[in-house]
Amino acid sequence: MPLVPYALTRPFLFGLDPEHAHEVTLGTMARLQNTPLQCLWSQARVESPVTVAGLRFPNRVGLAAGLDKNGRCIDALGAMGFGFIEVGTVTPKAQPGNPKPRMFRLPEAQALINRLGFNNDGLEAFLANVRRAGFRKSGGVLGLNIGKNAATPIERAADDYLIGLAGVYPFADYVTVNISSPNTRNLRALQSDEALDALLGTLQERRQQLIAEHRRSVPMFVKIAPDLDEAQVEVIAQTLKKNAIDGVIATNTTVARDAVKGLQHADEAGGLSGRPVFEASNRVIRLLRTALGRAFPIVGVGGVLSAGDAQAKVDAGADLVQIYTGLIYQGPALVRECASALR
Repeated sequence: MPLVPYALTRPFLFGLDPEHAHEVTLGTMARLQNTPLQCLWSQARVESPVTVAGLRFPNRVGLAAGLDKNGRCIDALGAMGFGFIEVGTVTPKAQPGNPKPRMFRLPEAQALINRLGFNNDGLEAFLANVRRAGFRKSGGVLGLNIGKNAATPIERAADDYLIGLAGVYPFADYVTVNISSPNTRNLRALQSDEALDALLGTLQERRQQLIAEHRRSVPMFVKIAPDLDEAQVEVIAQTLKKNAIDGVIATNTTVARDAVKGLQHADEAGGLSGRPVFEASNRVIRLLRTALGRAFPIVGVGGVLSAGDAQAKVDAGADLVQIYTGLIYQGPALVRECASALR
């Protein structure tokens, strides 16, 4: 159990502007990770190994990308008991993201809206942080999530993903190609039939070169949106299989607002996460499982705020589960609860 219960720290954090609270939390964790004061939030990892995409995961519960975009707190977050950690999204060049304010809490709905826009310090700084982390040596699985710079035209998006793939490849247990953030203009257009096929074909060709170069095969996953109809999910599933992609992460945040209509901040632009995306994510997971068959790796993410929610993701067809917004609302204890439920 963490030395300081999250119930004591949450009121302080929720009294701050959401992005400021985020920065304070990550800054503190970065300074205190791998010191005796890490006991403030650390807890024993539930050991319940499972093999997915050829990787041995200590348990089925991971951290979704987006919380630690620069990979500053990999060991600190790993100390919460995650079986795997995904950091990023990283872009080739540093970029500030969208103008502030760009993060909003909707506590009545246990939700967040963000339009951060891949704000990060760039690939070089990201890799320096990743190299310092000891999480993989402790048996944890590390995913590195790559995207494109906002200034890169969508028709040149593959150039950025190729830079990202080559950069992170030596240090990743798996690589996630993020084509589903709603906060980078036109990015979701890459989920369309021809665009996705061209991008994944290009990346898979480069990956084969990297396998030969580094003499190790690093699985490649693709992260998709919840705002897809059945026909779109079917096309994506067939494109993943055609290009021999190793797994899919379902899903990113939603642009739908039906579940939060009338709440303060509900009309803010950006991606909505937390409880309101739970069912939309599960719907996409079920469609993917039907289209992809039993063996294809699926990571379920979106609205996991309890052990029961994690189990529902697995029941829908997910092999692994990720959390993000749930961690902000429930604290580190959620990690252990979910991992224990899925053991």
